[in-house]
Amino acid sequence: MSMVLFASVVRVADGLPLSASTDYEQEKELQETKRHLKGLSKKLSQFPDRCTFKSGQYNVNFTYSLGVGYLMVCTANYPNVLAFCFLDELQKEFIVTYDAKRISGAVRPYSFIEFDTFIQKTKQRYNSPRSLSTKINLADMQTEIKLRPPYQLSPEDLQAINGFPVHTSSKYKGIAPTQMLEPATLPGVVSFVLTVLCGGLNLLRGVHAIESILQNDDEDFNYVIAFFLGTAACLYQCYLFAYFSVWRNSKSFLAFALICLSNMYLYELRNIWQILFHVAVGAFMTLQIRLRQPLGKAPDYNV
Repeated sequence: MSMVLFASVVRVADGLPLSASTDYEQEKELQETKRHLKGLSKKLSQFPDRCTFKSGQYNVNFTYSLGVGYLMVCTANYPNVLAFCFLDELQKEFIVTYDAKRISGAVRPYSFIEFDTFIQKTKQRYNSPRSLSTKINLADMQTEIKLRPPYQLSPEDLQAINGFPVHTSSKYKGIAPTQMLEPATLPGVVSFVLTVLCGGLNLLRGVHAIESILQNDDEDFNYVIAFFLGTAACLYQCYLFAYFSVWRNSKSFLAFALICLSNMYLYELRNIWQILFHVAVGAFMTLQIRLRQPLGKAPDYNV
């Protein structure tokens, strides 16, 4: 029989459990699956925001948003669409019931254990698909999963979760294959073009600096390094604007800081207007990277 067996809500920053469904199941394989879920809950931010993995006859699914993660264990034959509708319903109710200040201020585990009542009621509904089908709109979630299917965690991912380092490169690092960004806006396209222009100017000046060094030994090679670092930072910002990456906003800010530092070092070779132009373009691109959010946050279903 396909059914939801267990669900929990955790804080993404540190994995602190905030609430969970009451558990009476003692089956060994289920307990092992829940052990994986507990380890996973402490490292949610290292994964795309919608994932699933198979553990024997059970599946673990999770999603996270606004600093809170929602995880569940269900039987392997439970439909993915229903599983993520279930998690979405928990998410909507939790963020309406508890504000961000209370969540971030929670100190003890299961500070919101009263939310278990809602989890249990929702679990009962989702374990009775006939009564459920008229109360939710599955079409939206089916489209959502088709466009952005959940990332399938591998055995190597699970080994890393449980403390056994894996030296092969993880598939979810860098660009998450299932994560898409919102369509680029006109300001975003303009910032992209200007950033490419700045990168090209830095590259051209770096090549000229190398030529000057070859002709004159007194030239400072650090200028070459500064030009090429500025080029690399500009190109990396273009990459972050075009593709999803873990810690994308933080990386774009670090790239912007590198642009500022390289231009500060080059103040003897550039006038104030040139420096301001490069810094302004870097700041503009950093803002556009922040504004261009990933797609796929669950829409408001007709529950």
